Amino acid sequence: MTERLAYQYVVLRCVPRVEREEFVNVGVVLYCHATDFLAAAWHVDAERLRAFDPLVDVDRVCDALDFVDAVCAGRVRAGVVAGKPTTQRFGFVKAPRSTVLQPGPVHGGVTTDPSRQLERLIHQLVG
Repeated sequence: MTERLAYQYVVLRCVPRVEREEFVNVGVVLYCHATDFLAAAWHVDAERLRAFDPLVDVDRVCDALDFVDAVCAGRVRAGVVAGKPTTQRFGFVKAPRSTVLQPGPVHGGVTTDPSRQLERLIHQLVG
């Protein structure tokens, strides 16, 4: 029997105009404590974002998502947080912000394969 592992995830939202509180899902970050797995997956549909706000800086959104990916992977680009344990890096990523890229609420589930679950979530929640 394959071990079922608990995980947590947040959906990353692009909020082009914070005052309107409209958003587009652009990524998912999944954390599984049992396997020390922390990874991000993302996809930006520039045309869809521009439908919300024609002036949105899509490159800035992609750069912010790349930074989240660097935090999850512990890459140097993430700065000081890169050297922190995965639990703290996930805490950093899931902390609320009032910027163009915001994490949604934390959700949980169980899986036998965190990497495949991340793939499923990105397809289901982002497209």
